[in-house]
Amino acid sequence: MLFVHWDWHIKNSELSAGIEWPMIFVGEWRMSLIFLISGVGIFYSLGYRSAKTFVKDRLIRIMIPLISGIFLLVAPQVYFERLTEGFDGNYLIFYQSFVRFEPYPSGDFSWHHLWFLLYIFMYSLLFVPLFVRMKKAQLNINWLKKWMIILMPIVWFGTGEFSLAPLFPKTHALYNDWYAHFIYISIFLIGFFVAYSDELQHKIKESRMTTLILAIVTAVLLYSFFWVGDSGWQYINKMPYSYLVAANRWLWILTILGFSLRYLHTPSKNLTIVNQYVYPFYILHQTVIIVLGYYIKDLNWSVLAKFTLITFSTFIICFIIIRFFIMRFNFLRVLFGMKPIVQYSSSLIRSNS
Repeated sequence: MLFVHWDWHIKNSELSAGIEWPMIFVGEWRMSLIFLISGVGIFYSLGYRSAKTFVKDRLIRIMIPLISGIFLLVAPQVYFERLTEGFDGNYLIFYQSFVRFEPYPSGDFSWHHLWFLLYIFMYSLLFVPLFVRMKKAQLNINWLKKWMIILMPIVWFGTGEFSLAPLFPKTHALYNDWYAHFIYISIFLIGFFVAYSDELQHKIKESRMTTLILAIVTAVLLYSFFWVGDSGWQYINKMPYSYLVAANRWLWILTILGFSLRYLHTPSKNLTIVNQYVYPFYILHQTVIIVLGYYIKDLNWSVLAKFTLITFSTFIICFIIIRFFIMRFNFLRVLFGMKPIVQYSSSLIRSNS
């Protein structure tokens, strides 16, 4: 986002249209995939716990990182953005403005990229009665055919794309963000259903080559006639375009899910370790990018050099912070959504032996 023409918090001195092309592709399905994975995670997190226990866990694992992240990590993002806009005060002076809670962008208070945590928390609360009931029930969804798994969500999402997207552009402000809620609630629930049904997982896995071919076709059509060129508007209007976009998004999600179920579904020590880093990495990464971006944006370097530096530095810095600080101290683990390490005293161990 630092190097493209789209609106973002800070910008490099030189922008690149070339970087926009892969970002358009990934941006179409990236957040939807994350919400689907969150729905899967809710299924396994819920287990056979009561609704009360589950909500308590969500408060600790989501709301604490959200609140602490806003005051510790989002505030610096807004500060560096204000510096690019001409603010010349120090951080303490700025922070007084931040805690006046005047909404961004007219004010300084925001949750920026942590909107995702708030949305997941609200969806979890909203649907916990359904989730608890489903876990106890024996719901049979084996009647779903492979073509239904592909086609039905395309029709659903395409209808929302056409009818809601023009009226309610995504704001991530929670209030009046109806198009985003339509997409993300739908995909969140789908994630839960996928985890719920082994048969559904099998059908998605078996369809992975079909969905890959169809996904490539939709991506080629969108790039050729709409995203890079615009000749496609001579042949179709907004409605079929909306369904084409929805098809592209859903087909890539199915493809990624299908190949993951085929090749990443077996227990792996390395995968377990990597999974521990994902949540704190998400919370940290944008602050690291903005701080680094602020200090290199005006350097007389190529876009490629800056992009490479930002990418690798962000991963390295986040890894060091997570591995050597967050993971070692329980109070930091809680602030970043990780489970605290339970330490047993030697006397307790002896008494139980």
